[in-house]
Amino acid sequence: MIDVEVIHPQLAAGVPPEAEVQRLVGLALASAGVDDGHLAVEFVEEGRIAELNAQYRGKEGPTDVLSFGVDEDGESHGPRELGDIVICPAHTEDLREAIVHGALHLTGMDHETDDGEMLALQAEILSW
Repeated sequence: MIDVEVIHPQLAAGVPPEAEVQRLVGLALASAGVDDGHLAVEFVEEGRIAELNAQYRGKEGPTDVLSFGVDEDGESHGPRELGDIVICPAHTEDLREAIVHGALHLTGMDHETDDGEMLALQAEILSW
């Protein structure tokens, strides 16, 4: 079972209801063979995502979505902690796409190094 914690959804109009966030995360994770664990999806303001972007990616300014994996493939004690997805609604055209994109990154997929598989899967999931 996937446990999704949604943090600060009130930050922007258009944030999908919590049930939709859970459904999108569940579809993305299941498509990559992940069927259990906990993760958080947090909606933040521009300043916060800019801080995270600088600290963890060395890039200046805000971005749309960041993913921070925790347990990845290692062993865990208790429920698997998949990680966090941080989304800045002010820099995101499609919040549903950002949710799926972040969840796919937590499965280890990376559109910057693959041959288009991640973005193709993302498009397929969003078409459902």
